[in-house]
Amino acid sequence: MIVVHRSDGSGTTSIFSEYLAKVSLEWKSKVGSGTSVKWPVGLGGKGNEGVTGLIKSPGAIGYVELIYAESNKLPVAQIKNKVGAFVAPSPKSVTAAAAATAKSMPSDFRVSITNADGKEAYPISAYTYLLVYQQLDAQKGPHLKKFLEWAIADGQKLAAPLSYAALPSEVIAKVKTKLKELK
Repeated sequence: MIVVHRSDGSGTTSIFSEYLAKVSLEWKSKVGSGTSVKWPVGLGGKGNEGVTGLIKSPGAIGYVELIYAESNKLPVAQIKNKVGAFVAPSPKSVTAAAAATAKSMPSDFRVSITNADGKEAYPISAYTYLLVYQQLDAQKGPHLKKFLEWAIADGQKLAAPLSYAALPSEVIAKVKTKLKELK
């Protein structure tokens, strides 16, 4: 078996290693989590493209974003989640992970959804964040705010066809409230 990982720092590595640190005390103490970790074994590939290329080798196993697995016809594994259910990665199972933590999400939206509760929650899930100043530029600000309002409304319909998860309704409500604070 060939174990493949990212050779460069990445959000994908951060999410995967955070999950491993949550489910294995040994992993947490010996390797840890972050955008870049000291892998105990394996070959490193640069970017999702490099990892995908190496995973295509017979007997290889690794991690990439779902869109890379799907577009390259890579097999995916069902992973045992926090409640003991085996769940395949999909936009629906990532939305389920997000929904499991939506009620406890802080006002700054910083929350981990790896290994979230919920029978349908895929355990290796995360949000992609957009950082926005509360005080917007007078010229660009109104356009940015309009885009963000579109993204959490009609834009949600475009997520699943691109293999991304739509936001749960509870999170959309919180984002709408936060958008009203932009000036």
